[in-house]
Amino acid sequence: MSIREKIAAFLLGGHARPEPDAPEAPSSQPEEQARNPAPSAGFSASFHNDTTVELEAGHPLYQLHELRRGEYGYLPQPRLVLDEEGVMPEEVALRELKRASSFLKGVCSARLKEVNGKKGGKKKGKKDEEELEEFLPPLDAQPCFFLSADKLYAWVLVLPPVRQGLELTREDLRWAMTDEGIFFGIDEALVDRISHDDRKYFSFFLIARGKPAFDGKNGNIVEHFPRQVERVLEVNEFNQVDYAALNLIHNVDQGQEICRLILPTEGEPGRTVLDEEIPAKEGKEAPLPQGRNTEISEDGLSLVASIAGHVEFSGKAFQVKPVLDIPGDVDFSTGDIKFLGDVNIEGDVLSGFSVRAMGNVSVKGALEAGCSVEAGGDLTVVKGILGDGETVVRCQRSLFSKYIENATIQVRENLQTDCIINGNIYCGGEVLVKSGRGTVMGGTIRGAKRVAANIIGSPSECRNVVILGGAPCDSFERELLDREIRGLREELDRLETQPESRVKVSLIQKAQAKLSMAELKRRHLAEEKAEADPDPYSLNAGRLECGIAYAGTEIRYENEVVRLRHETRQCVATVIDQELVMM
Repeated sequence: MSIREKIAAFLLGGHARPEPDAPEAPSSQPEEQARNPAPSAGFSASFHNDTTVELEAGHPLYQLHELRRGEYGYLPQPRLVLDEEGVMPEEVALRELKRASSFLKGVCSARLKEVNGKKGGKKKGKKDEEELEEFLPPLDAQPCFFLSADKLYAWVLVLPPVRQGLELTREDLRWAMTDEGIFFGIDEALVDRISHDDRKYFSFFLIARGKPAFDGKNGNIVEHFPRQVERVLEVNEFNQVDYAALNLIHNVDQGQEICRLILPTEGEPGRTVLDEEIPAKEGKEAPLPQGRNTEISEDGLSLVASIAGHVEFSGKAFQVKPVLDIPGDVDFSTGDIKFLGDVNIEGDVLSGFSVRAMGNVSVKGALEAGCSVEAGGDLTVVKGILGDGETVVRCQRSLFSKYIENATIQVRENLQTDCIINGNIYCGGEVLVKSGRGTVMGGTIRGAKRVAANIIGSPSECRNVVILGGAPCDSFERELLDREIRGLREELDRLETQPESRVKVSLIQKAQAKLSMAELKRRHLAEEKAEADPDPYSLNAGRLECGIAYAGTEIRYENEVVRLRHETRQCVATVIDQELVMM
């Protein structure tokens, strides 16, 4: 046998370590070619997905593949897939495709040079080339490791042995990983399987996965009140909208929580496949937006209101305003007003709208017919109250108004005005109509302590009633409840005559609930009146002082009634020993 034939026989033969699962080469060359065709231009792997590394024609990997197939006959096609099982973020796998292509070109080119006897890249002389022709050393299987840019993933690509080189074993792979510095997140099951896998050559295996670092979450603010006030129209179950209720006012009680701080979380450090720690960032703390009339709770996690009022977000902080300023009228632009503090209205309160405040209410304009105002403190109406007989104004302290006309007024303390025309007054203190014209013309005035006016009645002898003493405000509460109970009973009777429907059932249930609540309040007031001890000072309370009282005026105390039949000047009536006495 010639030297050339010996070299050919040497190249076509291979010596491997005994492997129990090593595949046997097929005996028929045509069958092998049909089962494993040669790679074509642009061929990358037998399996393809979005993370498959695409290689150009003539790549060194194809040459190594052909060489191995020429030695052993049968050889599975390459599988150059970075993430076949979908265990890593897609963006990471796609980002590593270009680096993997460069890695393959580098390691396969270097291996091809070793196969051709050009390792090291040194220029060989004629004598060296002659020696190469006589003998080329064997090359063992070579595991090559590709690490992702962030060192969180490590792949292994095993290049096959050449010229009777030794096959890859588990120990060889473990030593190679140790030399590469890969110690963390190793897939031990895959390490055991690779040495016996018939696809171990020319394929990517995700051999190790690190632990990514997780940055801490930044602190957050949970806000119970909106920063930007939006007009929200609420639709009821009958698809009707109350356009007066715009929910523009956000009330808050003293000590009530405005917003709560969510503390940031600590970061969780990661680990690379090289067993290096990946630092994690801690979350940033969010500052509480503290403004005027707010304070931070003792635990430092809540922003609470230091006073009762209206919550607003101004600039960069929440603030509580004890006074709500309405720059114009109370109309459709503002909706109904409900506020826990003071309310300052620069314009009028238009018909159909209501203002309710726990504090003082100041109206620079007038109260129009059909509106409703209730103040927990004092009420000041600069231009007066113009009612329509149904207008109700309630004040828990004192009322000051230019005039009162055709309105029902309840005042717990004192009432002062220039003129009352057809008014229905319930006052727990003094009714003073002394300034300006100081005229009371028509209607009923109930004053628990004193009623003082310049003129009561008119020359036309219009009917005026002045009731002294008692508890007018409690009487007003009972009258309201009685009126509400009568109205609810009439509504129930009317609903019973309607055809049966789900709407009817819903309306009846609501009316019955309101009726039960009203009757409970009525009984509660009756019990309080029965249990209350009489005030000895209130027994002789009640006094009327009037410069002129015209005929048609009635003065009452309990069951006593005095009717004036003619004009009386300097009229004084008082209660002495629970009797009404005219002076």
